[in-house]
Order: sequence, then C-alpha cells, then structure tokens
Amino acid sequence: MLELIRRLVGGGRKIDYEQARELAADQDPGVRAELAARADIQPEILYYLAEDSDAEVRRRVASNHHAPPQANLLLAGDGDEGVRSELAAKIVRLAPGLSANEQDRLRRLTYEALEILARDQIVKVRGILSDALKNVVDAPPEVILRLARDAELAVSAPVLQFSPVLSDEDLLEIIASGPVPGALSAISKRSEVKARVADAIAATEDIDAIATLLANGSAQIREETLDRLVDRAADIEQWHQPLVERPHLSSKAAGKLARFVAANLLQGLAARQDLEPDAAVAVAAVVRRRLDEMEATGIAKADAKKAADETAAMMRAQQLKNQGKLDESTVDAALAGGDHAFVMAALAVLSGVSLATIRKTVHTQSAKGIVAVTWKAGLSAELCEQFQSKLLRLPASRHLHARSGVFPLTADEMEWQLEFLGA
Repeated sequence: MLELIRRLVGGGRKIDYEQARELAADQDPGVRAELAARADIQPEILYYLAEDSDAEVRRRVASNHHAPPQANLLLAGDGDEGVRSELAAKIVRLAPGLSANEQDRLRRLTYEALEILARDQIVKVRGILSDALKNVVDAPPEVILRLARDAELAVSAPVLQFSPVLSDEDLLEIIASGPVPGALSAISKRSEVKARVADAIAATEDIDAIATLLANGSAQIREETLDRLVDRAADIEQWHQPLVERPHLSSKAAGKLARFVAANLLQGLAARQDLEPDAAVAVAAVVRRRLDEMEATGIAKADAKKAADETAAMMRAQQLKNQGKLDESTVDAALAGGDHAFVMAALAVLSGVSLATIRKTVHTQSAKGIVAVTWKAGLSAELCEQFQSKLLRLPASRHLHARSGVFPLTADEMEWQLEFLGA
C-alpha cells in the first residue's frame, strides 16, 4: 500500500482533491513532503501542509511557487530557520511592484510575509532577502529601507551598495544616523555617488569609508570637498594613493599632496596630464625637492633614487609633450642612447597607459603588450620593432614583425592586449 502511495505521489499522475486530502494526512512524512512539492496540488491542501508537524514538509511548501499567499504568510513566522530561508528565497520573486498600500488582499498578504521576513531574527534569512532584492528596481521601498538600516552589515551592505530604490535623501538620512561600521563604505562603493552624499561621507570620521569614496572614480566629489580632505590627509596614509589617482585633482590639491605623500606616489603626481602648465612646473619642483631631501637624509635611499629617476623622466616627458616636442624622433634618440627610463615615461605619457603597466610590459618581455602600447602612443610600427630589440631585449626569433609599416596585430587584438594589461 505504501509503495502504491509513493508511486501515486511521485509518479507524475494527476491527483484529485480527495486523493490529495488522504495523502496530506498520511502517517509517513516522506509522503507528505513529496505531496507538498507538487505543482498540481490544490491551494487549500498546501495551506494545510504549511502547518505540518514535520519541518521538511513545511520547507517543501515554502519553496513551492504554487503555495497560496495565506500559506506564505503563515510560514513567514515558522519556528524553523530552514523553512523561513526557503520562503525568503522564493518570495523575493514576488516582491517587485509590491507596496505597503496594497488593496488586493492576496498581494497584501504577500507583502506582509515579505515584511515579516525582513524583520526575521536570523541574519541568514534577512541576508537572503537583501542579496536577492539589491538590484530590483521596483522592490518595495519600505522593505529596502528596513534592510538598509539593519544592524548587521551582511544584511545592509548589499542594498546600501547596489539598490536603485534608495534615494539620495534616504542615503543622507542613513549617514546621519551613524550606521554600523562598514555601512558608509558600502554607500561609498555605489556606481553613482552624488555630490551631496559624497559631502556627507567626507564630513564623517570614517577613514575607511572616505578612502573607498576617494577610490571610486564615479563618485562626484566637489573640488572644495577634495581640498578639505587633502588638508586632513597628511597623517592618513590610507588616503594618499586614492587622492593622487583621483580624477580632476585641482592644482592646489596636487601641490599640497606633493609635500607629504611617499616617494612611490610622487611620480604619479608628476605624471598627471590634467594640471595647468604652471601648476605642473610647481608640482614638479616640489617633487624634485622632496626626492632630493629623501636621498640626502638616507630615507629609503635606493627606492628614493629609483623614484627620483622615474619621476624626473616622467616630468621631462610631460613637459616635452606640453611643448609639442614629444615626438617619434625624440623617443628614438632616447632609445638609441639607452635612456630606457625616459623611453618608458614617454610611452606612458603618449599612450595614457600607467608607467606601472609600461614597466610590467617591459619586465615580462611582452611583445604583444609593447606592440599595443606603441600603437596606442601613436608611434610607428618600425619603432615598435626597435622597442622589442632594445627595450625588451627580445631575440629576433621572438619579435612580432611589422609588414610594410603595418602593426602585426589587428586593432581589436591590440585593444584586447591593453585591456589585458589593465591599461
């Protein structure tokens, strides 16, 4: 008899109401669990099974997309964490478009179940909701706000970083409330951080969040705000690199940074191409003085010497470019003279690729990489062959040869190489 029941439940045969009712009362929880997972069971039977004494049966109902809203609401308060987790994973698919003012009774029940899960005492359950709803454009605002204000970062972070439902006003209110550690960093990572929100984060004492904000190239940080952060940054090393690499850095801010950032960051300042010529000269002078001081006092002498050489080369290359004199003949002459530091600096300035990437390309002897960088710099395929020989020191057998002045890679291949190098 039991085997007959199992075949009836699991064999795909249609079950009428009376059969379903008998199976729902079966003593074997395995039979009831199989019944609870079926898609063709009447809503009232699934609601009945939502009160089953066996947790596995209730879990099957919780994950069943055909369970009625009344069953979902009942299971939202279930004593078993696994039941609520299964329900959370399912019900988020019903969440889009729901609101607190639902008039339709069934939609209202679904919204109430969602609200109960958002207040669940178990972090895992709330985390499932947060992660699933973080990118949903029309997720219920009240639920998103509750998750965003959650005391557990694992719950609040996904929606704080990604949710399009949160407005600037919502974010400002959350920032002002002094949220849990890490919450401001999550906001700072958003794909779009408006100026008002950036100002509010910058005004806090959260060093990690401000570092994250500075590193976010899409964050809209006003010049005045950036200048204030530079004034605070001398003793906060965590901010130095993102400030040096920050797009649209003012000449005033660059000059201040040159007075205190480490030697390895000074060359980044000197290589910036967005400074006015007079400002670039002033920054270069500060950089040169600092490097001289470092070497004179023996502070990281070897590193300072290397940084000084690279920085001097970058400053010279940038100044020549500003004067319209950084051309192929200049680079060719430097290559012939063995001035590899200047050649790499010239490639960086002309191509817009970072000096670190150029250095990596040379040190790894990447023929494809140097072809792509040369092309990006607007230099000739013939000079690229010289780079492979004299800069990369590749044997002729490993050269990528130009043909009739044409680069040996296609434009798409060179773009891919640049992307691969992180340029």
